[in-house]
Parts: sequence; C-alpha cells; structure tokens
Amino acid sequence: MRANILHVGAGELTYEIRNIVNVGMQLKKLGIELHWENIGDPVAKGEEIPLWMKEIVAELALEDTSYGYCPTRGMLETREFIAAHNNSRGGVQITAEDILFFNGLGDAITKVFGMLKRTARVVVPTPSYTTHSSAEAAHAGDRPVTYRLDPKNNWYPDLDDLEKRIKYNPAVVGILIINPDNPTGAVYPESILQGMVELARKYDLFVICDEVYHHILYNGKTTVPLSDIIGKVPAIIMRGISKEMPWPGSRCGWIEVYNGHHDPMFEKYINSVLNSKMVEVCSTTLPQKAYPKVVSHPEYKNYLAERIARYERYSNIAYDCLKEVDGILVNRTNGAFYMSVVFAEGVLNHQQTLPIAKEEVATQVEKLVSAAGVSLDKRFVYYLLAATGICVVPLSSFATELQGFRITLLERDEETFRMIFETIAENIRLYLDS
Repeated sequence: MRANILHVGAGELTYEIRNIVNVGMQLKKLGIELHWENIGDPVAKGEEIPLWMKEIVAELALEDTSYGYCPTRGMLETREFIAAHNNSRGGVQITAEDILFFNGLGDAITKVFGMLKRTARVVVPTPSYTTHSSAEAAHAGDRPVTYRLDPKNNWYPDLDDLEKRIKYNPAVVGILIINPDNPTGAVYPESILQGMVELARKYDLFVICDEVYHHILYNGKTTVPLSDIIGKVPAIIMRGISKEMPWPGSRCGWIEVYNGHHDPMFEKYINSVLNSKMVEVCSTTLPQKAYPKVVSHPEYKNYLAERIARYERYSNIAYDCLKEVDGILVNRTNGAFYMSVVFAEGVLNHQQTLPIAKEEVATQVEKLVSAAGVSLDKRFVYYLLAATGICVVPLSSFATELQGFRITLLERDEETFRMIFETIAENIRLYLDS
C-alpha cells in the first residue's frame, strides 16, 4: 500500500476462543472426534430452549413492528422495565434515558472503549475476558493495563495491586470489573466490590462492570449488583440476554449508566457513546421486545434455577476431577460457567508431549507447536486437542502471563462431562511426566 492503512491498535485484537476452532477443524478433517469446550454458547452445547420461550419470540415475529427500527437508545417499554427492576432494589436510581441498547455486549464494549481518548486507560483484570482486554488495548494502541486476580485466593482481585496500577499510572481513568468473572468463574463478595468502588472514588475514576452473568450464581455464593454500592461514583454496567436466557444469537445487550450527570466530562463521554450508536441508527428490535416478556413469564425462574443447579453440580464434578492433580492450581467455579486451570510455575517445557494415535495428526501438531512464539500452555492445548479431541482455550490468551487453560461447564450429558474432565486430569499427568 502507498501508505500505512493499519489502525494503531490492530495488533491487539485477538480472540483465541474462536481462533482455536480453526485448529480444531483442521484436526477434525483428519478424523479427530471433537468436544468443543472453548466457547460459552449454551445453545451450541445442546441447551434446549423451552417451548414457552419460543412461542413468545414467534408471536412477536408476527408483529410488523418487530421488523422496524427502534429508538436509538432501545425500546422505551423495555428500558422502563429494566429501570423499574433496578430501582426496586434501592441503591442508585436510573431512568429509561440512562439505558442504551447494543447489538450484543461485544458492540457495547467496542464503543465504550473506542470512544475514550486514546491516552486514557481503563485498568482491566488479568486474566481478563478477551473482548474487554483486546478492545481496551486496541483503542490505546498498547498492551492492556492490568490488575491481578489471585488464583491462590479464589481468583479475587488483589486490591493492593489494583491501587498501585492506579496510583502510579495517571493515564488510568477507569476500572473494569467482571462479576461473576469470565474466565475464572469467581464471584466477588460485597467487601471486595466495596474496596474497588472506594478506589474509584479516591482517585476520581469511573467504573465499568460487566454483570452479564449476575443471575448465574451457585455453591452458596452471593454478590451484589454494583448499583447497590456505587454511591456517587460514575459507572457503566453491562448486561445482556445471551447467557441468561440464553439467546446468544440475538446479539442483544445494554449498558446502564449510573451517576451519568454527576461529572461534566463523564456526561460528555456518555453522550459520545450514544452518538456513535446513533450513527448506526439503533440495535435489533425483536430481542428487546422479547426480553420483558421472557423474564416475567411464570416459568422463567424455574427454567433458570434448573440450569443453575446443573452448573453447580458440574462445577463440583470438575473440581473433584482436577483438585488432586499435581502441578496445577484449580478453584471451584461459583458463577457463570467457566473454569480456569493454572499450571504451577516451572512445570511446563517445550519437550512435553502426549501420545497421538494418527501419524498425520501428530505431524500437524508438531508443525503447530514448532511455530515461533507458541506459549507453553498453547502447546499443551494443541496436544490435548490432538490426543483427546477436547478443545479448550490457553489461559495466556486472556491477557495474563499465567499458563493454563479455560474450559466451559456447558456439556449437558453428565456422563460425557465427567469423561471429559477425567480425561483432562489423566492427560495433564501424562503430559507433565513426559
């Protein structure tokens, strides 16, 4: 090209959660039977959408208005429904004008980070959900600024580390919280969240809190929505229907803005996010119309409770399969439907392998792991995929130096689920002893 056409942050946009699929498909063509444990799509893993939910969507699809534009902020009735639900809890109060819909939270994340001044940074957790960390890094054209989640303390945020990242980096203007967390499955107690909000207040920052999994809690753990404790700190809360209903293909998410008028600069920033959405006209209409009807349906709570009970049971099966394996650190998942496993420092090297039955598959994997820059955990993930067909995601792709992998708890068949985790445990032992 006659001139450089690349965005300054182009190199920061990575999404290993789907990149690993390309490797998996190559091996599938060579005859490997695959178990896709890489992506958080309950529907792809066989979640059966109940008939009553389908009937709501089908009835709305017969209405002409479902095919038209909606207001840029989103359907007024739906925004009023969300605001009323929030306000019924107490805490900070919002109106329909404080809610803005997007085509999924990926769209929201891109615009929320993209409309920041390039030199303004939001400190994100490490490990961190890739869409957040990549979008923040891409807007700045630099590596993400991170604070540590401690695998030796239930994956809770290290508040001392967080304060240092804020105090000694004046470019930091905001804190990202993901609660319940992806990729770790941690659920933050109120005291931790209070500490994070206090740091935002102390250093005059705003908060972004991804609460898309907020209603998927188990193992006796509880947390609070940020609206309960945010006080007067400016904040953006992210929610959606892709995981909870679940309807990931709807691409329907929204932000709730708390204290949007308390700071003139923050108010202008929020207006810029709204204007960037206005350029696109609006988000999808049908799922917005469906949301209040679905979550108000008398069967919804029972349906969600059944799913949560299954995730709780599976989280304990997974933990029991892995907790005694030498060389790894694993925490019980208490929210969302992910588990992150960390290899102990120094146990991985570039000579370890797993037995692979098919020669052509072994050849393909050797080619992949010999490429420059392949991390030690990605090497394990490739061998695990080739030897067992189990597809997980290397933890190092989640903006962390920790070596490990993330796996979902979404497999519906309990016998298959148990087999997957027993197989992983066995192959970790084989790999570390090779």
